[in-house]
This record gives sequence, C-alpha cells and structure tokens, in this order.
Amino acid sequence: MVMALVRIITRKKGGTGYFYLQHSFREGSRVVTREVYLGKSIPDNIDEIKAKIELESKKGLYEKLRAIRESFQKEWERYPETIKAKELQEVAIAFTYNTNAIEGSTITLQEAREIIHDKISPNKPLAEVRETEAHAKVFLAMLKKKEKISNELLLRWHKEIFGETKQDVAGTYRDYLVRVGYYVAPDWQDVKKLMDGLVSFVNTSKLHTVDLSAVAHYRFEKIHPFGDGNGRIGRLLMNHILWHSFYPMVIVEYKNRKSYYKALGKGEEGFKHYFVRRYLSVHKKRLRQ
Repeated sequence: MVMALVRIITRKKGGTGYFYLQHSFREGSRVVTREVYLGKSIPDNIDEIKAKIELESKKGLYEKLRAIRESFQKEWERYPETIKAKELQEVAIAFTYNTNAIEGSTITLQEAREIIHDKISPNKPLAEVRETEAHAKVFLAMLKKKEKISNELLLRWHKEIFGETKQDVAGTYRDYLVRVGYYVAPDWQDVKKLMDGLVSFVNTSKLHTVDLSAVAHYRFEKIHPFGDGNGRIGRLLMNHILWHSFYPMVIVEYKNRKSYYKALGKGEEGFKHYFVRRYLSVHKKRLRQ
C-alpha cells in the first residue's frame, strides 16, 4: 500500500511568504517528494487540489478499492430482496452492538440480536435497551433512503437515538465545553460554523469515497458537536458515505477500539491511513473474487 503525507509548507523570499503543497509518498523502497506551488495565499479549493495530487500517487490503491466496490455490487445484485433485508438486519445487529459497546454499553452481541430481531428485552438497563432499538432503526432507515448530509439530518439521527435516554442533550449541538480525555473540543461558539464547514466539505469534496468516509468521520469527532453520542453519529456518517456510493460498509469492532482511538489521536492523515488499511483488510476477500 502507498503511504502518503500531504502538507502545506511556507517558504519566505524577500520577506514574502509563498505556499507550497508538499506531497511525500513511498514508491517501492524509496520515498518520493513532490511539490505544487499554491501562491501567496492558500486557495479556497485546497481540498480539491489535495485530492487530485493524492489520486495520482495512489492509483494502485484506488484500483483495489474499485475492485472491492465492483465485487460487492455484483454480489449484492444477486440477492433476492428478502435475503437483502435479512443481510442488512444482520449488519444492523453487528454494527449496533459494536458502536454501542465502544461507548460503554453492556449489551452483548446476542442480546443485541434478541432486542433487534426477536424484540426481546434482556435484563439490562432500560436506557441501553432503548438506545440499541433506536440505533438499529436509524441505521436501517439511513440505508434505505439516501438523504443529503446536512445539519438537520445529523441532528435528527441524534434526536431519534437519544430522545428517550438523553433528553437534555438529544438533537441539539452543545453550548458548553466538552473534553474527551486530554482532548479539549473546539469552543461551543464555533460548533455551528465548524459543522456548516463539515457538511459543505462532505457534499462537495472530490476525495475518493473511502478517503472521504475516513476524513469526514475524523473531522466530526474532532468537532465533537454533541454533549454525548458523538462516536455513534460519526460512525453512522462514515457508513452513510460508503453505502450511498455503493461501497461495502465497515464496522469498527469493539475488540479493536484501542487501535481505533489511537488512530484518532494521530491526526487526520494518520487516521485516514489507518482507516484505509482497515478497510482493505476487512474486504480483502473481495479482491480474490
């Protein structure tokens, strides 16, 4: 896999600063570095420029991702509608169990199946049962209907999942400071502006779908717009991007939560590399079909 680093650097000449986009990537046993002159200021379409440069150096990687997408589409098209519904419910069970477990839920995978499929409530806290039911419902509805990513959609997902269990924070962006371990999220007064920027980025970005899924998730988690439930909404956003671009989804498993959190702490590029590696690993069997 090609590992790449894209960064903006500044060089001064005669007291004037000039910006360059520096792109370093491994090609075989050597590291290649290329630069693109940006000008005396960073252009508004910098994300588009980055995406174009990365595309050129990662053609082999993107060929693998294209093959995964095509293999998935062919397999999915063969399924009768009844089987598709069963498959999606199985994904909903696994995804709901893992995404909730990462956030501290004590509901087991088998209990999640009983709640979602059998409509049986285990002897567990009612809030956890309600959030399991609600998350699966939102997830399946998200897959069924393609909706443009917007603040309204993200707020609605949050309201529908946490409306019964976290009524004081459900469906609203925070207006207070939050910390996640040592990380201090952006000032609450900047949340709406940051979320507007994220929504615009998701809807206009020229990044490859899998890269976009990773970057959108990372930026969402760093904004941390909600008082609680950010991880679950961020992972829904991640899979919305994949599914509605006809890519198979990915589940961040509870057992891999440490490497996932570690990757989130490595910055945007670090997380993107982690995510793409994980995606290829999860779907590697599709490359042999």
